Amino acid sequence: MAVLVKGMANNKNKAVTKDYTMRGIAASPGIAIGRVYILDRTKPCILRHAIADSHIENEIQRFNHALEKSKAQLMEIREKAKKDIGSNHLYILDAHIMMLKDATLVENTINFIRGQRVNAEWALKESLEGFLKKFEDISDEYISGRKKDIEQVVYRILRNMIGHHLESLADLEEPVIIVAHDLTPADTIQMKREKVLGFATDAGGKTSHTGIMASAFEIPAVVGLKNITEKAKNGDSVIVDGIDGSVILAPDADTFQSFLKKQQRFKYYEKELLKSKDLPAITKDGHRVKLMSNIEYSDEVDLAIRYGAEGVGLYRTEYLYMNKDGLPTEEEHFLDYKKVAMRVKNSYSIIRTLDLGGDKFISESKTDKENNPALGLRGIRLCLNRIDIFKTQLRGILRASHYGRLKLMYPMISSVDELRDANQMLEDIKGELKSKGIPFDSEIEVGAMIETPSASVITDLLSEEVDFFSIGTNDLIQYTLAMDRINEHVAYLYQPLHPAVLRMLKNIISSAEKIGIPVSICGMMGGDNIHTLILLGMGRIESISMDPHSIPKVKKFIRQIKYGDAVRVAHEVLKLKSTDDVKKYLSEEISRIYPENMEEYDFSNKSMLSRKEDTSELQIAG
Repeated sequence: MAVLVKGMANNKNKAVTKDYTMRGIAASPGIAIGRVYILDRTKPCILRHAIADSHIENEIQRFNHALEKSKAQLMEIREKAKKDIGSNHLYILDAHIMMLKDATLVENTINFIRGQRVNAEWALKESLEGFLKKFEDISDEYISGRKKDIEQVVYRILRNMIGHHLESLADLEEPVIIVAHDLTPADTIQMKREKVLGFATDAGGKTSHTGIMASAFEIPAVVGLKNITEKAKNGDSVIVDGIDGSVILAPDADTFQSFLKKQQRFKYYEKELLKSKDLPAITKDGHRVKLMSNIEYSDEVDLAIRYGAEGVGLYRTEYLYMNKDGLPTEEEHFLDYKKVAMRVKNSYSIIRTLDLGGDKFISESKTDKENNPALGLRGIRLCLNRIDIFKTQLRGILRASHYGRLKLMYPMISSVDELRDANQMLEDIKGELKSKGIPFDSEIEVGAMIETPSASVITDLLSEEVDFFSIGTNDLIQYTLAMDRINEHVAYLYQPLHPAVLRMLKNIISSAEKIGIPVSICGMMGGDNIHTLILLGMGRIESISMDPHSIPKVKKFIRQIKYGDAVRVAHEVLKLKSTDDVKKYLSEEISRIYPENMEEYDFSNKSMLSRKEDTSELQIAG
């Protein structure tokens, strides 16, 4: 046969001992205890075989038939989901539908069939590999994670070509914990939420669709376990710890009781957090800071508000450019940003302009592949290189600003010239809109992300061109320490508490305060309690932006501390010589100042502080 399909992953299972623990990535917090249900999502094994000239059109017809069947399946799932759960999460499924309409995918596959005279399955596999090469060396975790979307779409077409039926989570009859290699948007949207206690997958990350949907539906999830489908067995007992990122297979009685108590404590902790979600983030001695939300899609605004966000501190707009046939139109930009502007009524939302690299476009291929895209044509550099793309987005933002308070922000700024060029384009577009009688906020505020070392040392010069700064700690740490944060060989070097990072942050915040320009935080450091303590102590920060789920616990933490303590702690850590020295000091000092709150930090998968198992000693996590 030309095509073989691997069997269920659990057929390869090796027996696991009692209380077998696996470590992965905590994608959605919570504790799930239940029985394993292995969802068969193993990849079909594709073999190449030559075809006669007389069979070429038949192969193309088989491919087109499978393509249309795949579209019909997803559209049917979409319509049913819209009735059952509304439209809030359908954007994820829409992305897969758009990929099925991608002309490049279709044309490449047909060209392979004709040119190489091979079976349609092999031709589609070759097209897939060509697409995936475009994601090589991408340092952005979210964007690199989108290659899974493409794989999932292609494997749906392949299964339809070979007649391999996909089981559905809509058919679940009892509550279970789903174990799979990975989950597709169709899987999560179809599932009966009351029947899914938790997720555990081989693949994925925090920004994978499994992680996004689990978080949105508040289902505990651990992803990136590599081979849990080989270790787990259908019907076995399992514990998913979405707080610490671990999964325990075949737990013994003591472990079961321990996690049952942890589950109860966490539910109580979450319930208590939400009670104060609408209160201001103000310290015991009266220091106030706004807590905002980072969002990936416009539909996430509702989730952010639910968790107490005071606005949107960072809207990453890259999703509008991914997984579709062609670039987003001005109207698509406008309608998307208008939705955000109208939903955030009593505050503002900051729209970050495109922060993709030239190699990250899937359907748009006018930029050359780069050897090191993290240091290449990305962010504002790409926007100034591709003025057509940039102006389309700026027009959409300006038009939407008429419907609510929006600010716009440029990413990856490294010089004054970049800001001047970008602002000149913005002024040109304002003039065009005004001449056509199109309403917009003529006083819209413009900001710069401070995430390159060069920007950090010329904040006085940059301040003359913009209205505010926002520190992107993720890239700032990466560039300061000369490391790639998603490269597993050097990931250990990603240290937010490195003295160089702390001193750079202090210099930026102090400089902004001296100049009199507002500065905010929008990187992952803002979602960590102890990092927040240090940042607050470094100087005047207008707002801290983080993922929606982190807002309640950071807000509660801020309301329990004193600003004076934050200033003192920040002053002390800036004197220390190494990351280990900083961690040791914080471990001892936070335990001394706030001993009554230490148990709460165990429930935060993003917190630096955790208790070592079976000991009261505190350690600082990386």
